[in-house]
Amino acid sequence: MPKERLIPLIVAAALFMENMDATVIATSLPAIAADIGTSPLTLKLAITSYLLSLAVFIPASGWTADRFGARTVFSAAIAVFMVGSIGCALSHSITDFVAARILQGLGGAMMTPVGRLVLLRSIDKSALVGAMAWMTVPALIGPVIGPPLGGFITTYFSWHWIFLINIPIGLVGIVLAQRYIDPIRSDAPEPFDLYGMVMAGIGLAGIAFGFSVAGLNMLPWPVVVALISTGCIAMTLYVLHARKTASPVLDFSLLRLATLRASIIGGFVFRIGIGALPFLLPLLLQIGFGLTPFQSGLVTFASSAGAMSMKPLAARIIRTFGFRNIMIINAVVSSLFLAACALFTPATPLLLITLILAVGGFFRSLQFTAINTVAYAEVETAKMSRATTLVSVNQQLAISTGVAVGALCVETTMQWRGLTELSADAFAPAFLVVAVLSAMSAYFFWKLPDDAGHEISGRKAMEISSRKGAAQAAEKAANETTPDTRDQRL
Repeated sequence: MPKERLIPLIVAAALFMENMDATVIATSLPAIAADIGTSPLTLKLAITSYLLSLAVFIPASGWTADRFGARTVFSAAIAVFMVGSIGCALSHSITDFVAARILQGLGGAMMTPVGRLVLLRSIDKSALVGAMAWMTVPALIGPVIGPPLGGFITTYFSWHWIFLINIPIGLVGIVLAQRYIDPIRSDAPEPFDLYGMVMAGIGLAGIAFGFSVAGLNMLPWPVVVALISTGCIAMTLYVLHARKTASPVLDFSLLRLATLRASIIGGFVFRIGIGALPFLLPLLLQIGFGLTPFQSGLVTFASSAGAMSMKPLAARIIRTFGFRNIMIINAVVSSLFLAACALFTPATPLLLITLILAVGGFFRSLQFTAINTVAYAEVETAKMSRATTLVSVNQQLAISTGVAVGALCVETTMQWRGLTELSADAFAPAFLVVAVLSAMSAYFFWKLPDDAGHEISGRKAMEISSRKGAAQAAEKAANETTPDTRDQRL
């Protein structure tokens, strides 16, 4: 297997393990809570503590990879995640479980950005689109098969096994990483920015944790507002600090690059809507339509089937039409399929729901591939670690914000309509709101130059028509008729 496909699949194994674990636990919360003697509401601390750990440690991932080598850190991150998984399976109290989830978060904080860094430093830019497409296939499957798998294991076996299944996946990932990934590290690692790490960690933790619990009725609203406000203040202090240091843990100066800026800002807006889908759709199918978790998971698996069907075509589509055109049009198309979920009712045939989710998954996956890839088109090799850290932080915040927006829309609809229990009628406005947010991302992609990302798309700038294309062609034709031009050509 060529390395353009092998390395993305090695990285994707770790992302699959992480993403599946995050969704499996949601299905099994009641069984876990009953076994360790606590309430499901209290056990939600396990989910939020994991997100908190991710937010705190992600900023250190870039420096750690430069200092100790991306392959070493990636393998160690998988090992730490496995140890945390074993800790979850052996937990007998809420304290043990939360501590194990924090350890998992430490491993997850290093796996995603460092795994992406391994890919960027191992694959030539000309093959990056295809490699990124292969990497996202298992990562997209994880959140979809997580709920039915968690329900199946918890129902017919024991909830402990939902964490122990990570062990063989992790062991295979470590062996393959050590064998096939080159030991790449920075020749001159930068000094560690401790103050910046503390400020960024507090800021990201406050914002991500605050948005994660907003709308879920886990904490009083004054506490949620205080968390988000503290996070915003800490991030403001960090930004002021980052302007004065030569090696910030989060390098916002990279936003001067047009492609990275569009990927960060436009990608954030797009992910707010799409990030709410895995939260809203299972609730609609299970609570609104009365499906079991296993049945719901089988329906939503259509989204991953559509995503997988896109992967062999991603590089060809982007090469033909260019990043800018794809991301503008596809942001709107993906949002329309997201809005279509608002039309689902208990009378809607499951076959039609499955078809809409499959086609929507195709376009969403294409958009994610384009956004994730174009971010690195203009980034220098020496700054790849900073870019991957910035992109990973942005994705984490976007997902947390998407869940908060979706939950807040559902809660607001229930209050507005006077509903006392969650029903199918409460979800339609939420799907419409997040669809509009996702469509708004097209504006940020529209601001890109016509030849954005041509370094990695394979589509040369001279082949892309621009607003001045007609005038330039006329001027070129006129010049080619001069005697000097003919002599030079001869």
